[in-house]
Amino acid sequence: MSDPRVKANILAAGAVLWRRTPAGAVEVALVHRPKYDDWSLPKGKLDPGETPMVTAVREVAEETGLHSRLGRYLGHVTYPVTGHRKLKRVDYWAASVAEGEFVPNSEVDQLRWQRVDRVMDQLSYPMDRTMVRNFLRLPPDTATLVLVRHAKAGRRERFRGPDDERPLEKAGRDQAAALTPNLLAFGAAEVYSAPPLRCVQTVEPLARSLGVEIGLEPLLSESGYAAAPDDTLARVRELVSAPVVRAICSQGKVIPPLLRRWAEIDGVTLPPARNRKGSMWVLSIADGRLVAADHLDKALRAHGHKHEAAPGAKSSTNGAR
Repeated sequence: MSDPRVKANILAAGAVLWRRTPAGAVEVALVHRPKYDDWSLPKGKLDPGETPMVTAVREVAEETGLHSRLGRYLGHVTYPVTGHRKLKRVDYWAASVAEGEFVPNSEVDQLRWQRVDRVMDQLSYPMDRTMVRNFLRLPPDTATLVLVRHAKAGRRERFRGPDDERPLEKAGRDQAAALTPNLLAFGAAEVYSAPPLRCVQTVEPLARSLGVEIGLEPLLSESGYAAAPDDTLARVRELVSAPVVRAICSQGKVIPPLLRRWAEIDGVTLPPARNRKGSMWVLSIADGRLVAADHLDKALRAHGHKHEAAPGAKSSTNGAR
């Protein structure tokens, strides 16, 4: 048993990388590392300046040659590092294959696709089997919608113009820039925003990166939501698309009540969340129903060194599981 006084100071991230066969069966990718002669899920340490989400996508690409997009957060494992008074924490996400082809490399010499009914016997470590079980608790084919609270824009009382024209402050612009690679890790391809300038500016770096226009959604402003909360929820549901991941930026008096209502309708218990500026929710929807909601706040803060304190990601799933 690990010493509870020893904090996780080696951070890593990985994924349950999956695909469907032409016949419709779900397969999971396992990698063989000759250094350890084991079969495991792809994973690796955070590089300086990375978040766990960016690391997970990068490590999957480096170890398998496959580009992927993240979906549900599956949890984390923590274990002692042999020969050191250190703990390693690994955060995992479900990840679907986008494109690419496996090429043996210095760390991984084989990639094996295993059907989910056979994968447990092939994995070398119980912790990996736990992540696969978490993956199998819900359908893999979930649509992803990312809901972002706008970044920091200073105090309302200090801005002399109309509140909808209040821009991001420097800290907020930094948050907006930092959000972009994390949103891309989840495959964000279309961008929407409530009309206030601070909301639009939060997702402008993402839109520029993608080369797309930002669609304005008046119902997702605080005034729009207050006037028609049911219509706002209906509109957000309309924006769910299985093949396309959409990122939506909204406001602090919209996101918590909207998500509470949606979760209540579909039977999901939301994790505790402060919904701070610049944080985001990754929502997973199956057959039109919300089945999982992951809140990312501290995990969005890039780590300058591999041995900083472990990041936080909070997750909940549909009670039906």
